[in-house]
Amino acid sequence: MAVDSALSSPLGPPACEKDAKALQFIEKMTRNADSVQERVLAEILTQNSQTEYLRRFKLNGATDREIFKSKLPVITYEDLQPEIQRIANGDRSAILSANPISEFLTSSGTSAGERKLMPTIKEELDRRQLLYSLLMPVMNLYVPGLDKGKGLYFLFVKSETRTPGGLLARPVLTSYYKSDHFKTRPYDPYNVYTSPNETILCPDSFQSMYTQMLCGLQERQQVLRVGAVFASGLLRAIRFLQLNWEQLTQDIETGSLNQKITDPSLRESMAKILKPNSDLAKFVRQECSQDSWEGIITRIWPNTKYLDVIVTGAMAQYIPTLDYYSGGLPLACTMYASSECYFGLNLNPMCKPSEVSYTIMPNMAYFEFLPHEPNSAGFTRDSPPKLVDLVDVEVGKEYELVITTYAGLCRYRVGDILRVTGFHNSAPQFNFVRRKNVLLSIDSDKTDEAELQKAVENASQLLREFNTSVVEYTSYADTKSIPGHYVIYWELLVKDSANSPSDEVLKQCCLAMEESLNSVYRQGRVADNSIGPLEIRVVKSGTFEELMDYAISRGASINQYKVPRCVNFTPIMELLDSRVVSAHFSPALPYWTPDRRR
Repeated sequence: MAVDSALSSPLGPPACEKDAKALQFIEKMTRNADSVQERVLAEILTQNSQTEYLRRFKLNGATDREIFKSKLPVITYEDLQPEIQRIANGDRSAILSANPISEFLTSSGTSAGERKLMPTIKEELDRRQLLYSLLMPVMNLYVPGLDKGKGLYFLFVKSETRTPGGLLARPVLTSYYKSDHFKTRPYDPYNVYTSPNETILCPDSFQSMYTQMLCGLQERQQVLRVGAVFASGLLRAIRFLQLNWEQLTQDIETGSLNQKITDPSLRESMAKILKPNSDLAKFVRQECSQDSWEGIITRIWPNTKYLDVIVTGAMAQYIPTLDYYSGGLPLACTMYASSECYFGLNLNPMCKPSEVSYTIMPNMAYFEFLPHEPNSAGFTRDSPPKLVDLVDVEVGKEYELVITTYAGLCRYRVGDILRVTGFHNSAPQFNFVRRKNVLLSIDSDKTDEAELQKAVENASQLLREFNTSVVEYTSYADTKSIPGHYVIYWELLVKDSANSPSDEVLKQCCLAMEESLNSVYRQGRVADNSIGPLEIRVVKSGTFEELMDYAISRGASINQYKVPRCVNFTPIMELLDSRVVSAHFSPALPYWTPDRRR
């Protein structure tokens, strides 16, 4: 479709008039990033001027940046917990936001082992929808013809619960998929999914995955892109196909749905789609029964142009496996978002994963940046940090993201470390470097050093009756298996070899560690099947001394050497694995329930 030249964009020629308007919006926001930021802060402070939180700091209706910065402290989740707890318990007064809190979005970050609860308001859904609406217009600049087929996306809802005060608490994507913005979205030829809404909205993860995969196989020739939210989710879908292709081909051959699918709305929805197709069944059977699954994505979905998955941060560990299954298809990372706020998008989505830069959209929230200096002493209320505005960050420097949102978070530390790579107009572009303090991550779980230490301490209690203790430990996230799992290396001091702990005891140690980890990890194990059983590998006595010798031989200071609590450097892994004397896996699932601890 020809587009009026008056609607053209510096980003490139738009695919249609709707795209042209979206690209113009991106240009307008990024050209005027500082004035947009000023307006956003003034709107937030005006809207929430009578809230208990802003009154506490005596802002007195001021909307000026400098007054705001001088009076409001930079905070973490723990600082806000009393207010959040009051809202969760049913206090409906204007504590953080003048608008009613509509629900809580549960973050994958944790506090005291429980998911963080992020208050949100109804209008935030519009803001999130706005960012989503910009993704395809940008993608269409790089990949033509996406209106000629469909996307096979593996999207899922997760369990939700209610707080004592009756507010829903659920992940941000579950909130979005269950909203009318998603369920009654207008038809867009550039954004058609193979999966009907019913398959995405089914709360049973097996039935949801089964029917989404079945729809994807049925329409294999029409699929132009394959995706999931995280790389780990797409690999879980491939693993699911490996385990269930025989039943899936049976359904395709007979045109009748497996009896394991019991959800009535799913059965009704699939009855309209599923028709007997013996040729397709034969083809899928032939491909899936081969010994090698290399390139399976392009073998089954031959018209796939790219994979749409997040492969930045901890997800980068999955890139080699995705390349293996896809034959090296481009990996597109399209947007940068969290439960607290949606931040921005990738204006060059077909770049290499290592070069992904997200452009912050200045209309989403008010953004500040705390210079990240790993060795600095930190800051206190008496020595507040100097935060930098959005347009004043410097290329090459790293910052921690701090946000002020319409929903009432003020100068809140998100915990993401970002590196400035450049600017689009006056809006900065960032590499996502990592989550602050996270050691281990397989899916949406995030385990930090203190949590790992506590889990090791709790598990090692089981060794006491054998007069055995853990001398040293380290860990890594093993993503070669699907799903991935945590591996913990233990060096033990066994004081009585005649009474050393058995395989059964060490298996119980694995389970004890899992019981000690946060609720996001345990949900991944129990409900989502996104994390495999934790493994303890016992290494020979003296292994960690060898590790220190190796580090010193590479230039580490003997005085400052600390055992790394997480390893991913190949020579170190090889050294550890060559010293393993036994391996033990968790024998059962840890305890998990959707309900939060009261």
